[in-house]
Amino acid sequence: MVGRGYTVFDTAIGRCGIIWSSTGVVAVQLPEAREIDTRRRIFQAHPEAREQRPLPNTELAIEGIVSLLQGNDPDFSDVSLDAGGVPGFNRRVYEYTCTIPRGETRTYHEIAKALGASGAAHSVAQAIAKNPYMLIVPCHRVLEAGNYTGRISPYGGVISKRRLLSLEGAHPVASKTLFEVLLPVAPPRPSG
Repeated sequence: MVGRGYTVFDTAIGRCGIIWSSTGVVAVQLPEAREIDTRRRIFQAHPEAREQRPLPNTELAIEGIVSLLQGNDPDFSDVSLDAGGVPGFNRRVYEYTCTIPRGETRTYHEIAKALGASGAAHSVAQAIAKNPYMLIVPCHRVLEAGNYTGRISPYGGVISKRRLLSLEGAHPVASKTLFEVLLPVAPPRPSG
């Protein structure tokens, strides 16, 4: 195989995409509202990729993704990732994220502290937001300090962290409502 390949495949939540090279999985695209939108996002991020039959490593990743989205606990440890374009700090974040047990979550701050970079919570958040290996690297298990469980990353499609965590049996603290966000910053009411 020369260059990068991709394929689109069926899961319990819709048609996902996966992009690979001879080195390993390059990216996973979760489903958009329509398959054409999923394909469009793949083309935008990886215009050089051509649709083709998956390599054995990619098949292993697809099987794991399908299984996870059915509520199972697949093992992705044998799936090779192509991390050629991934910065070193992001790789460390992804390696740590893979150690978070199913059904559990960590905050950006907790990961930064575990990596010996306690002031780097924002950098961890940026790394998680750029995670190209959706589900293989379970970035849905990493939350803001308030356990906000909204959109995942550019590869996240229409699914939320909350939905992925519920598939794993995790029950994070509910996301803050607009009322809860605005209440602390609202000006005090005049007494009288």
